[in-house]
Amino acid sequence: MDRQPVLTGPRLTLRPLREADREALFAIAADPLLWEQHPINDRWQRAVFDAFIDEALAAGGALVAVLRDSGSLAGSSQFRATPLDPQAVEIGWTFLARAHWGTRLNHEMKRLMLAHALASVPRVLFRIGERNTRSRLAIEAVGGVLTNLVEEGSYRGRPVRHVVYTIDRAGFASGPLARA
Repeated sequence: MDRQPVLTGPRLTLRPLREADREALFAIAADPLLWEQHPINDRWQRAVFDAFIDEALAAGGALVAVLRDSGSLAGSSQFRATPLDPQAVEIGWTFLARAHWGTRLNHEMKRLMLAHALASVPRVLFRIGERNTRSRLAIEAVGGVLTNLVEEGSYRGRPVRHVVYTIDRAGFASGPLARA
């Protein structure tokens, strides 16, 4: 699967992340409210954000959301291989500027990414912090189904627990994004 595509929808284009995007993305990510429910809730801090971007650039698969009407960045998301299921790809690490919350821009991002991924793999996984209600509700709104997979980890000595959602080809074809 090509994890660095250019995907175009009605309101946005997703394209591969570039080093030159770092400052515009940090201007979005510097809002602490974006991260308040996230397991890594200090990602608004410069050093933590820079490590996140460095990892995204090194891993490949990171995309930026570019608003088609203005050319400005609205956020970012990523495709990653997942050890939880070798036949799947993971979509995650998504963040959007708060100005775009509730505008269905996340739906458009997920629709584009899912259509692209599901042309190559049978299912997509979404690993979400267990206490991240906002992200869990957002993935459920686009048809994500909670699985029994759980990932235990830690961040700065604190336990972190992720739950895993999935969308497969049939679920995507019959789900809310197919009608969007």
